Amino acid sequence: MKLLLCFLVFISFTTACFCQADASQPALAGAYRTSVYLPLLKGKRVGVFANQTSVINETNLIDTLIKSGINVVKIFSPEHGFRGNADAGEQVGNSVDPATHVPIVSLYGSKSKPDANDLKDVDVLVFDIQDVGARFYTYINSLQYFMEAAAENDKPLLVLDRPNPNGFYVDGPVLDTSFRSGIGKQPIPVVYGMTMGEYAMMIAGEGWLFTDRANKKFAWYKNHAQNSADTPFHFLVIKCERYDHKSRYRLPVKPSPNLPDMGAVYWYPSTCFFEGTNLSEGRGTDKPFEIFGDPSLPKNLYAFTPVSKPGATAPKHVNEKCYGWNVCDKKADNGKIDLSYLLEAYKLFPDKDNFFLRPKTGDYFFNKLAGNAILMQQIKTGKTEAEIRASWQPGLEKFKQIRKKYLLYEDFE
Repeated sequence: MKLLLCFLVFISFTTACFCQADASQPALAGAYRTSVYLPLLKGKRVGVFANQTSVINETNLIDTLIKSGINVVKIFSPEHGFRGNADAGEQVGNSVDPATHVPIVSLYGSKSKPDANDLKDVDVLVFDIQDVGARFYTYINSLQYFMEAAAENDKPLLVLDRPNPNGFYVDGPVLDTSFRSGIGKQPIPVVYGMTMGEYAMMIAGEGWLFTDRANKKFAWYKNHAQNSADTPFHFLVIKCERYDHKSRYRLPVKPSPNLPDMGAVYWYPSTCFFEGTNLSEGRGTDKPFEIFGDPSLPKNLYAFTPVSKPGATAPKHVNEKCYGWNVCDKKADNGKIDLSYLLEAYKLFPDKDNFFLRPKTGDYFFNKLAGNAILMQQIKTGKTEAEIRASWQPGLEKFKQIRKKYLLYEDFE
């Protein structure tokens, strides 16, 4: 089958480019719009990329599809596994879902994308994962690899879009592609303000896929595709309802073990930088990414002790009393990254040569989070937050111009 990868964006049954969110009703993820996409899956052997966030109300998408008569033959799972309980970075193996007996292929273990053998008994692929809108959150990388596998193996791909809880702003340093890693692949800022569907359109339209074959398949769309219902179904985004980029969407399910609530989700783009330092980022506490500190900081600061727990079995400074900050009660959805605690922590840290975790090989992990080596040097030389933020602006303005071409929902500005 010759695959002409084309985007069809279903907006109920209208042709409008944007939909205004209805403040009186919550946004609905694309997965809820079963009447639109179930007919496309009937009679097909379906492979679904999903995890514990892939829900319709409180029911996992896999269960909904099977109950609706869809032949789900394979589940693909990302970081943290299909049930979302593995540690960050933990390698996850293949298994079988005990509830449905469908085989699960891990794409966060020995490989990052399905191979031809995984897809030989699959007719259609479906992607439905809740993102949190930070570049170093790995699900956008999973989406890219899944798109490449679909193109390389001539499999139609259906993306069920979900609202981005941090989709109401764009901020942070834009990744320098010489700093590509497992926590950053593309030249986008830390907070990119796009849904999964929009991001998929951008990496396809900009030719950012990593294989020539995939980019050639998507190049047909870029040059020829028309947004027409007569176009064959090859790559389809099912839009959310009642969502726009001014929305504050609250997640119905925690997206990973260490993002247990909306406070953590909002603080994550700011405080995840502590993962590249000697400080605890709060893993092993009840409030990861909202509590952070180190045993060597002043004893008059907030005190806490990380412990081993599910989802954080070996946190930094386990069983050591740390001193730092608790921002649980502070407003987090401010529409910008907050560097104040990172800069203050560096000033107070007594052994500045060891503030940033030293790599055994390769580059500093902090630089992988930042997407460059500049932020670390700015912190070391005492640049103010205002000076650092000003240095981001040229890259952010350039990115915003690219981003605008692929938005499916009304923007925040």
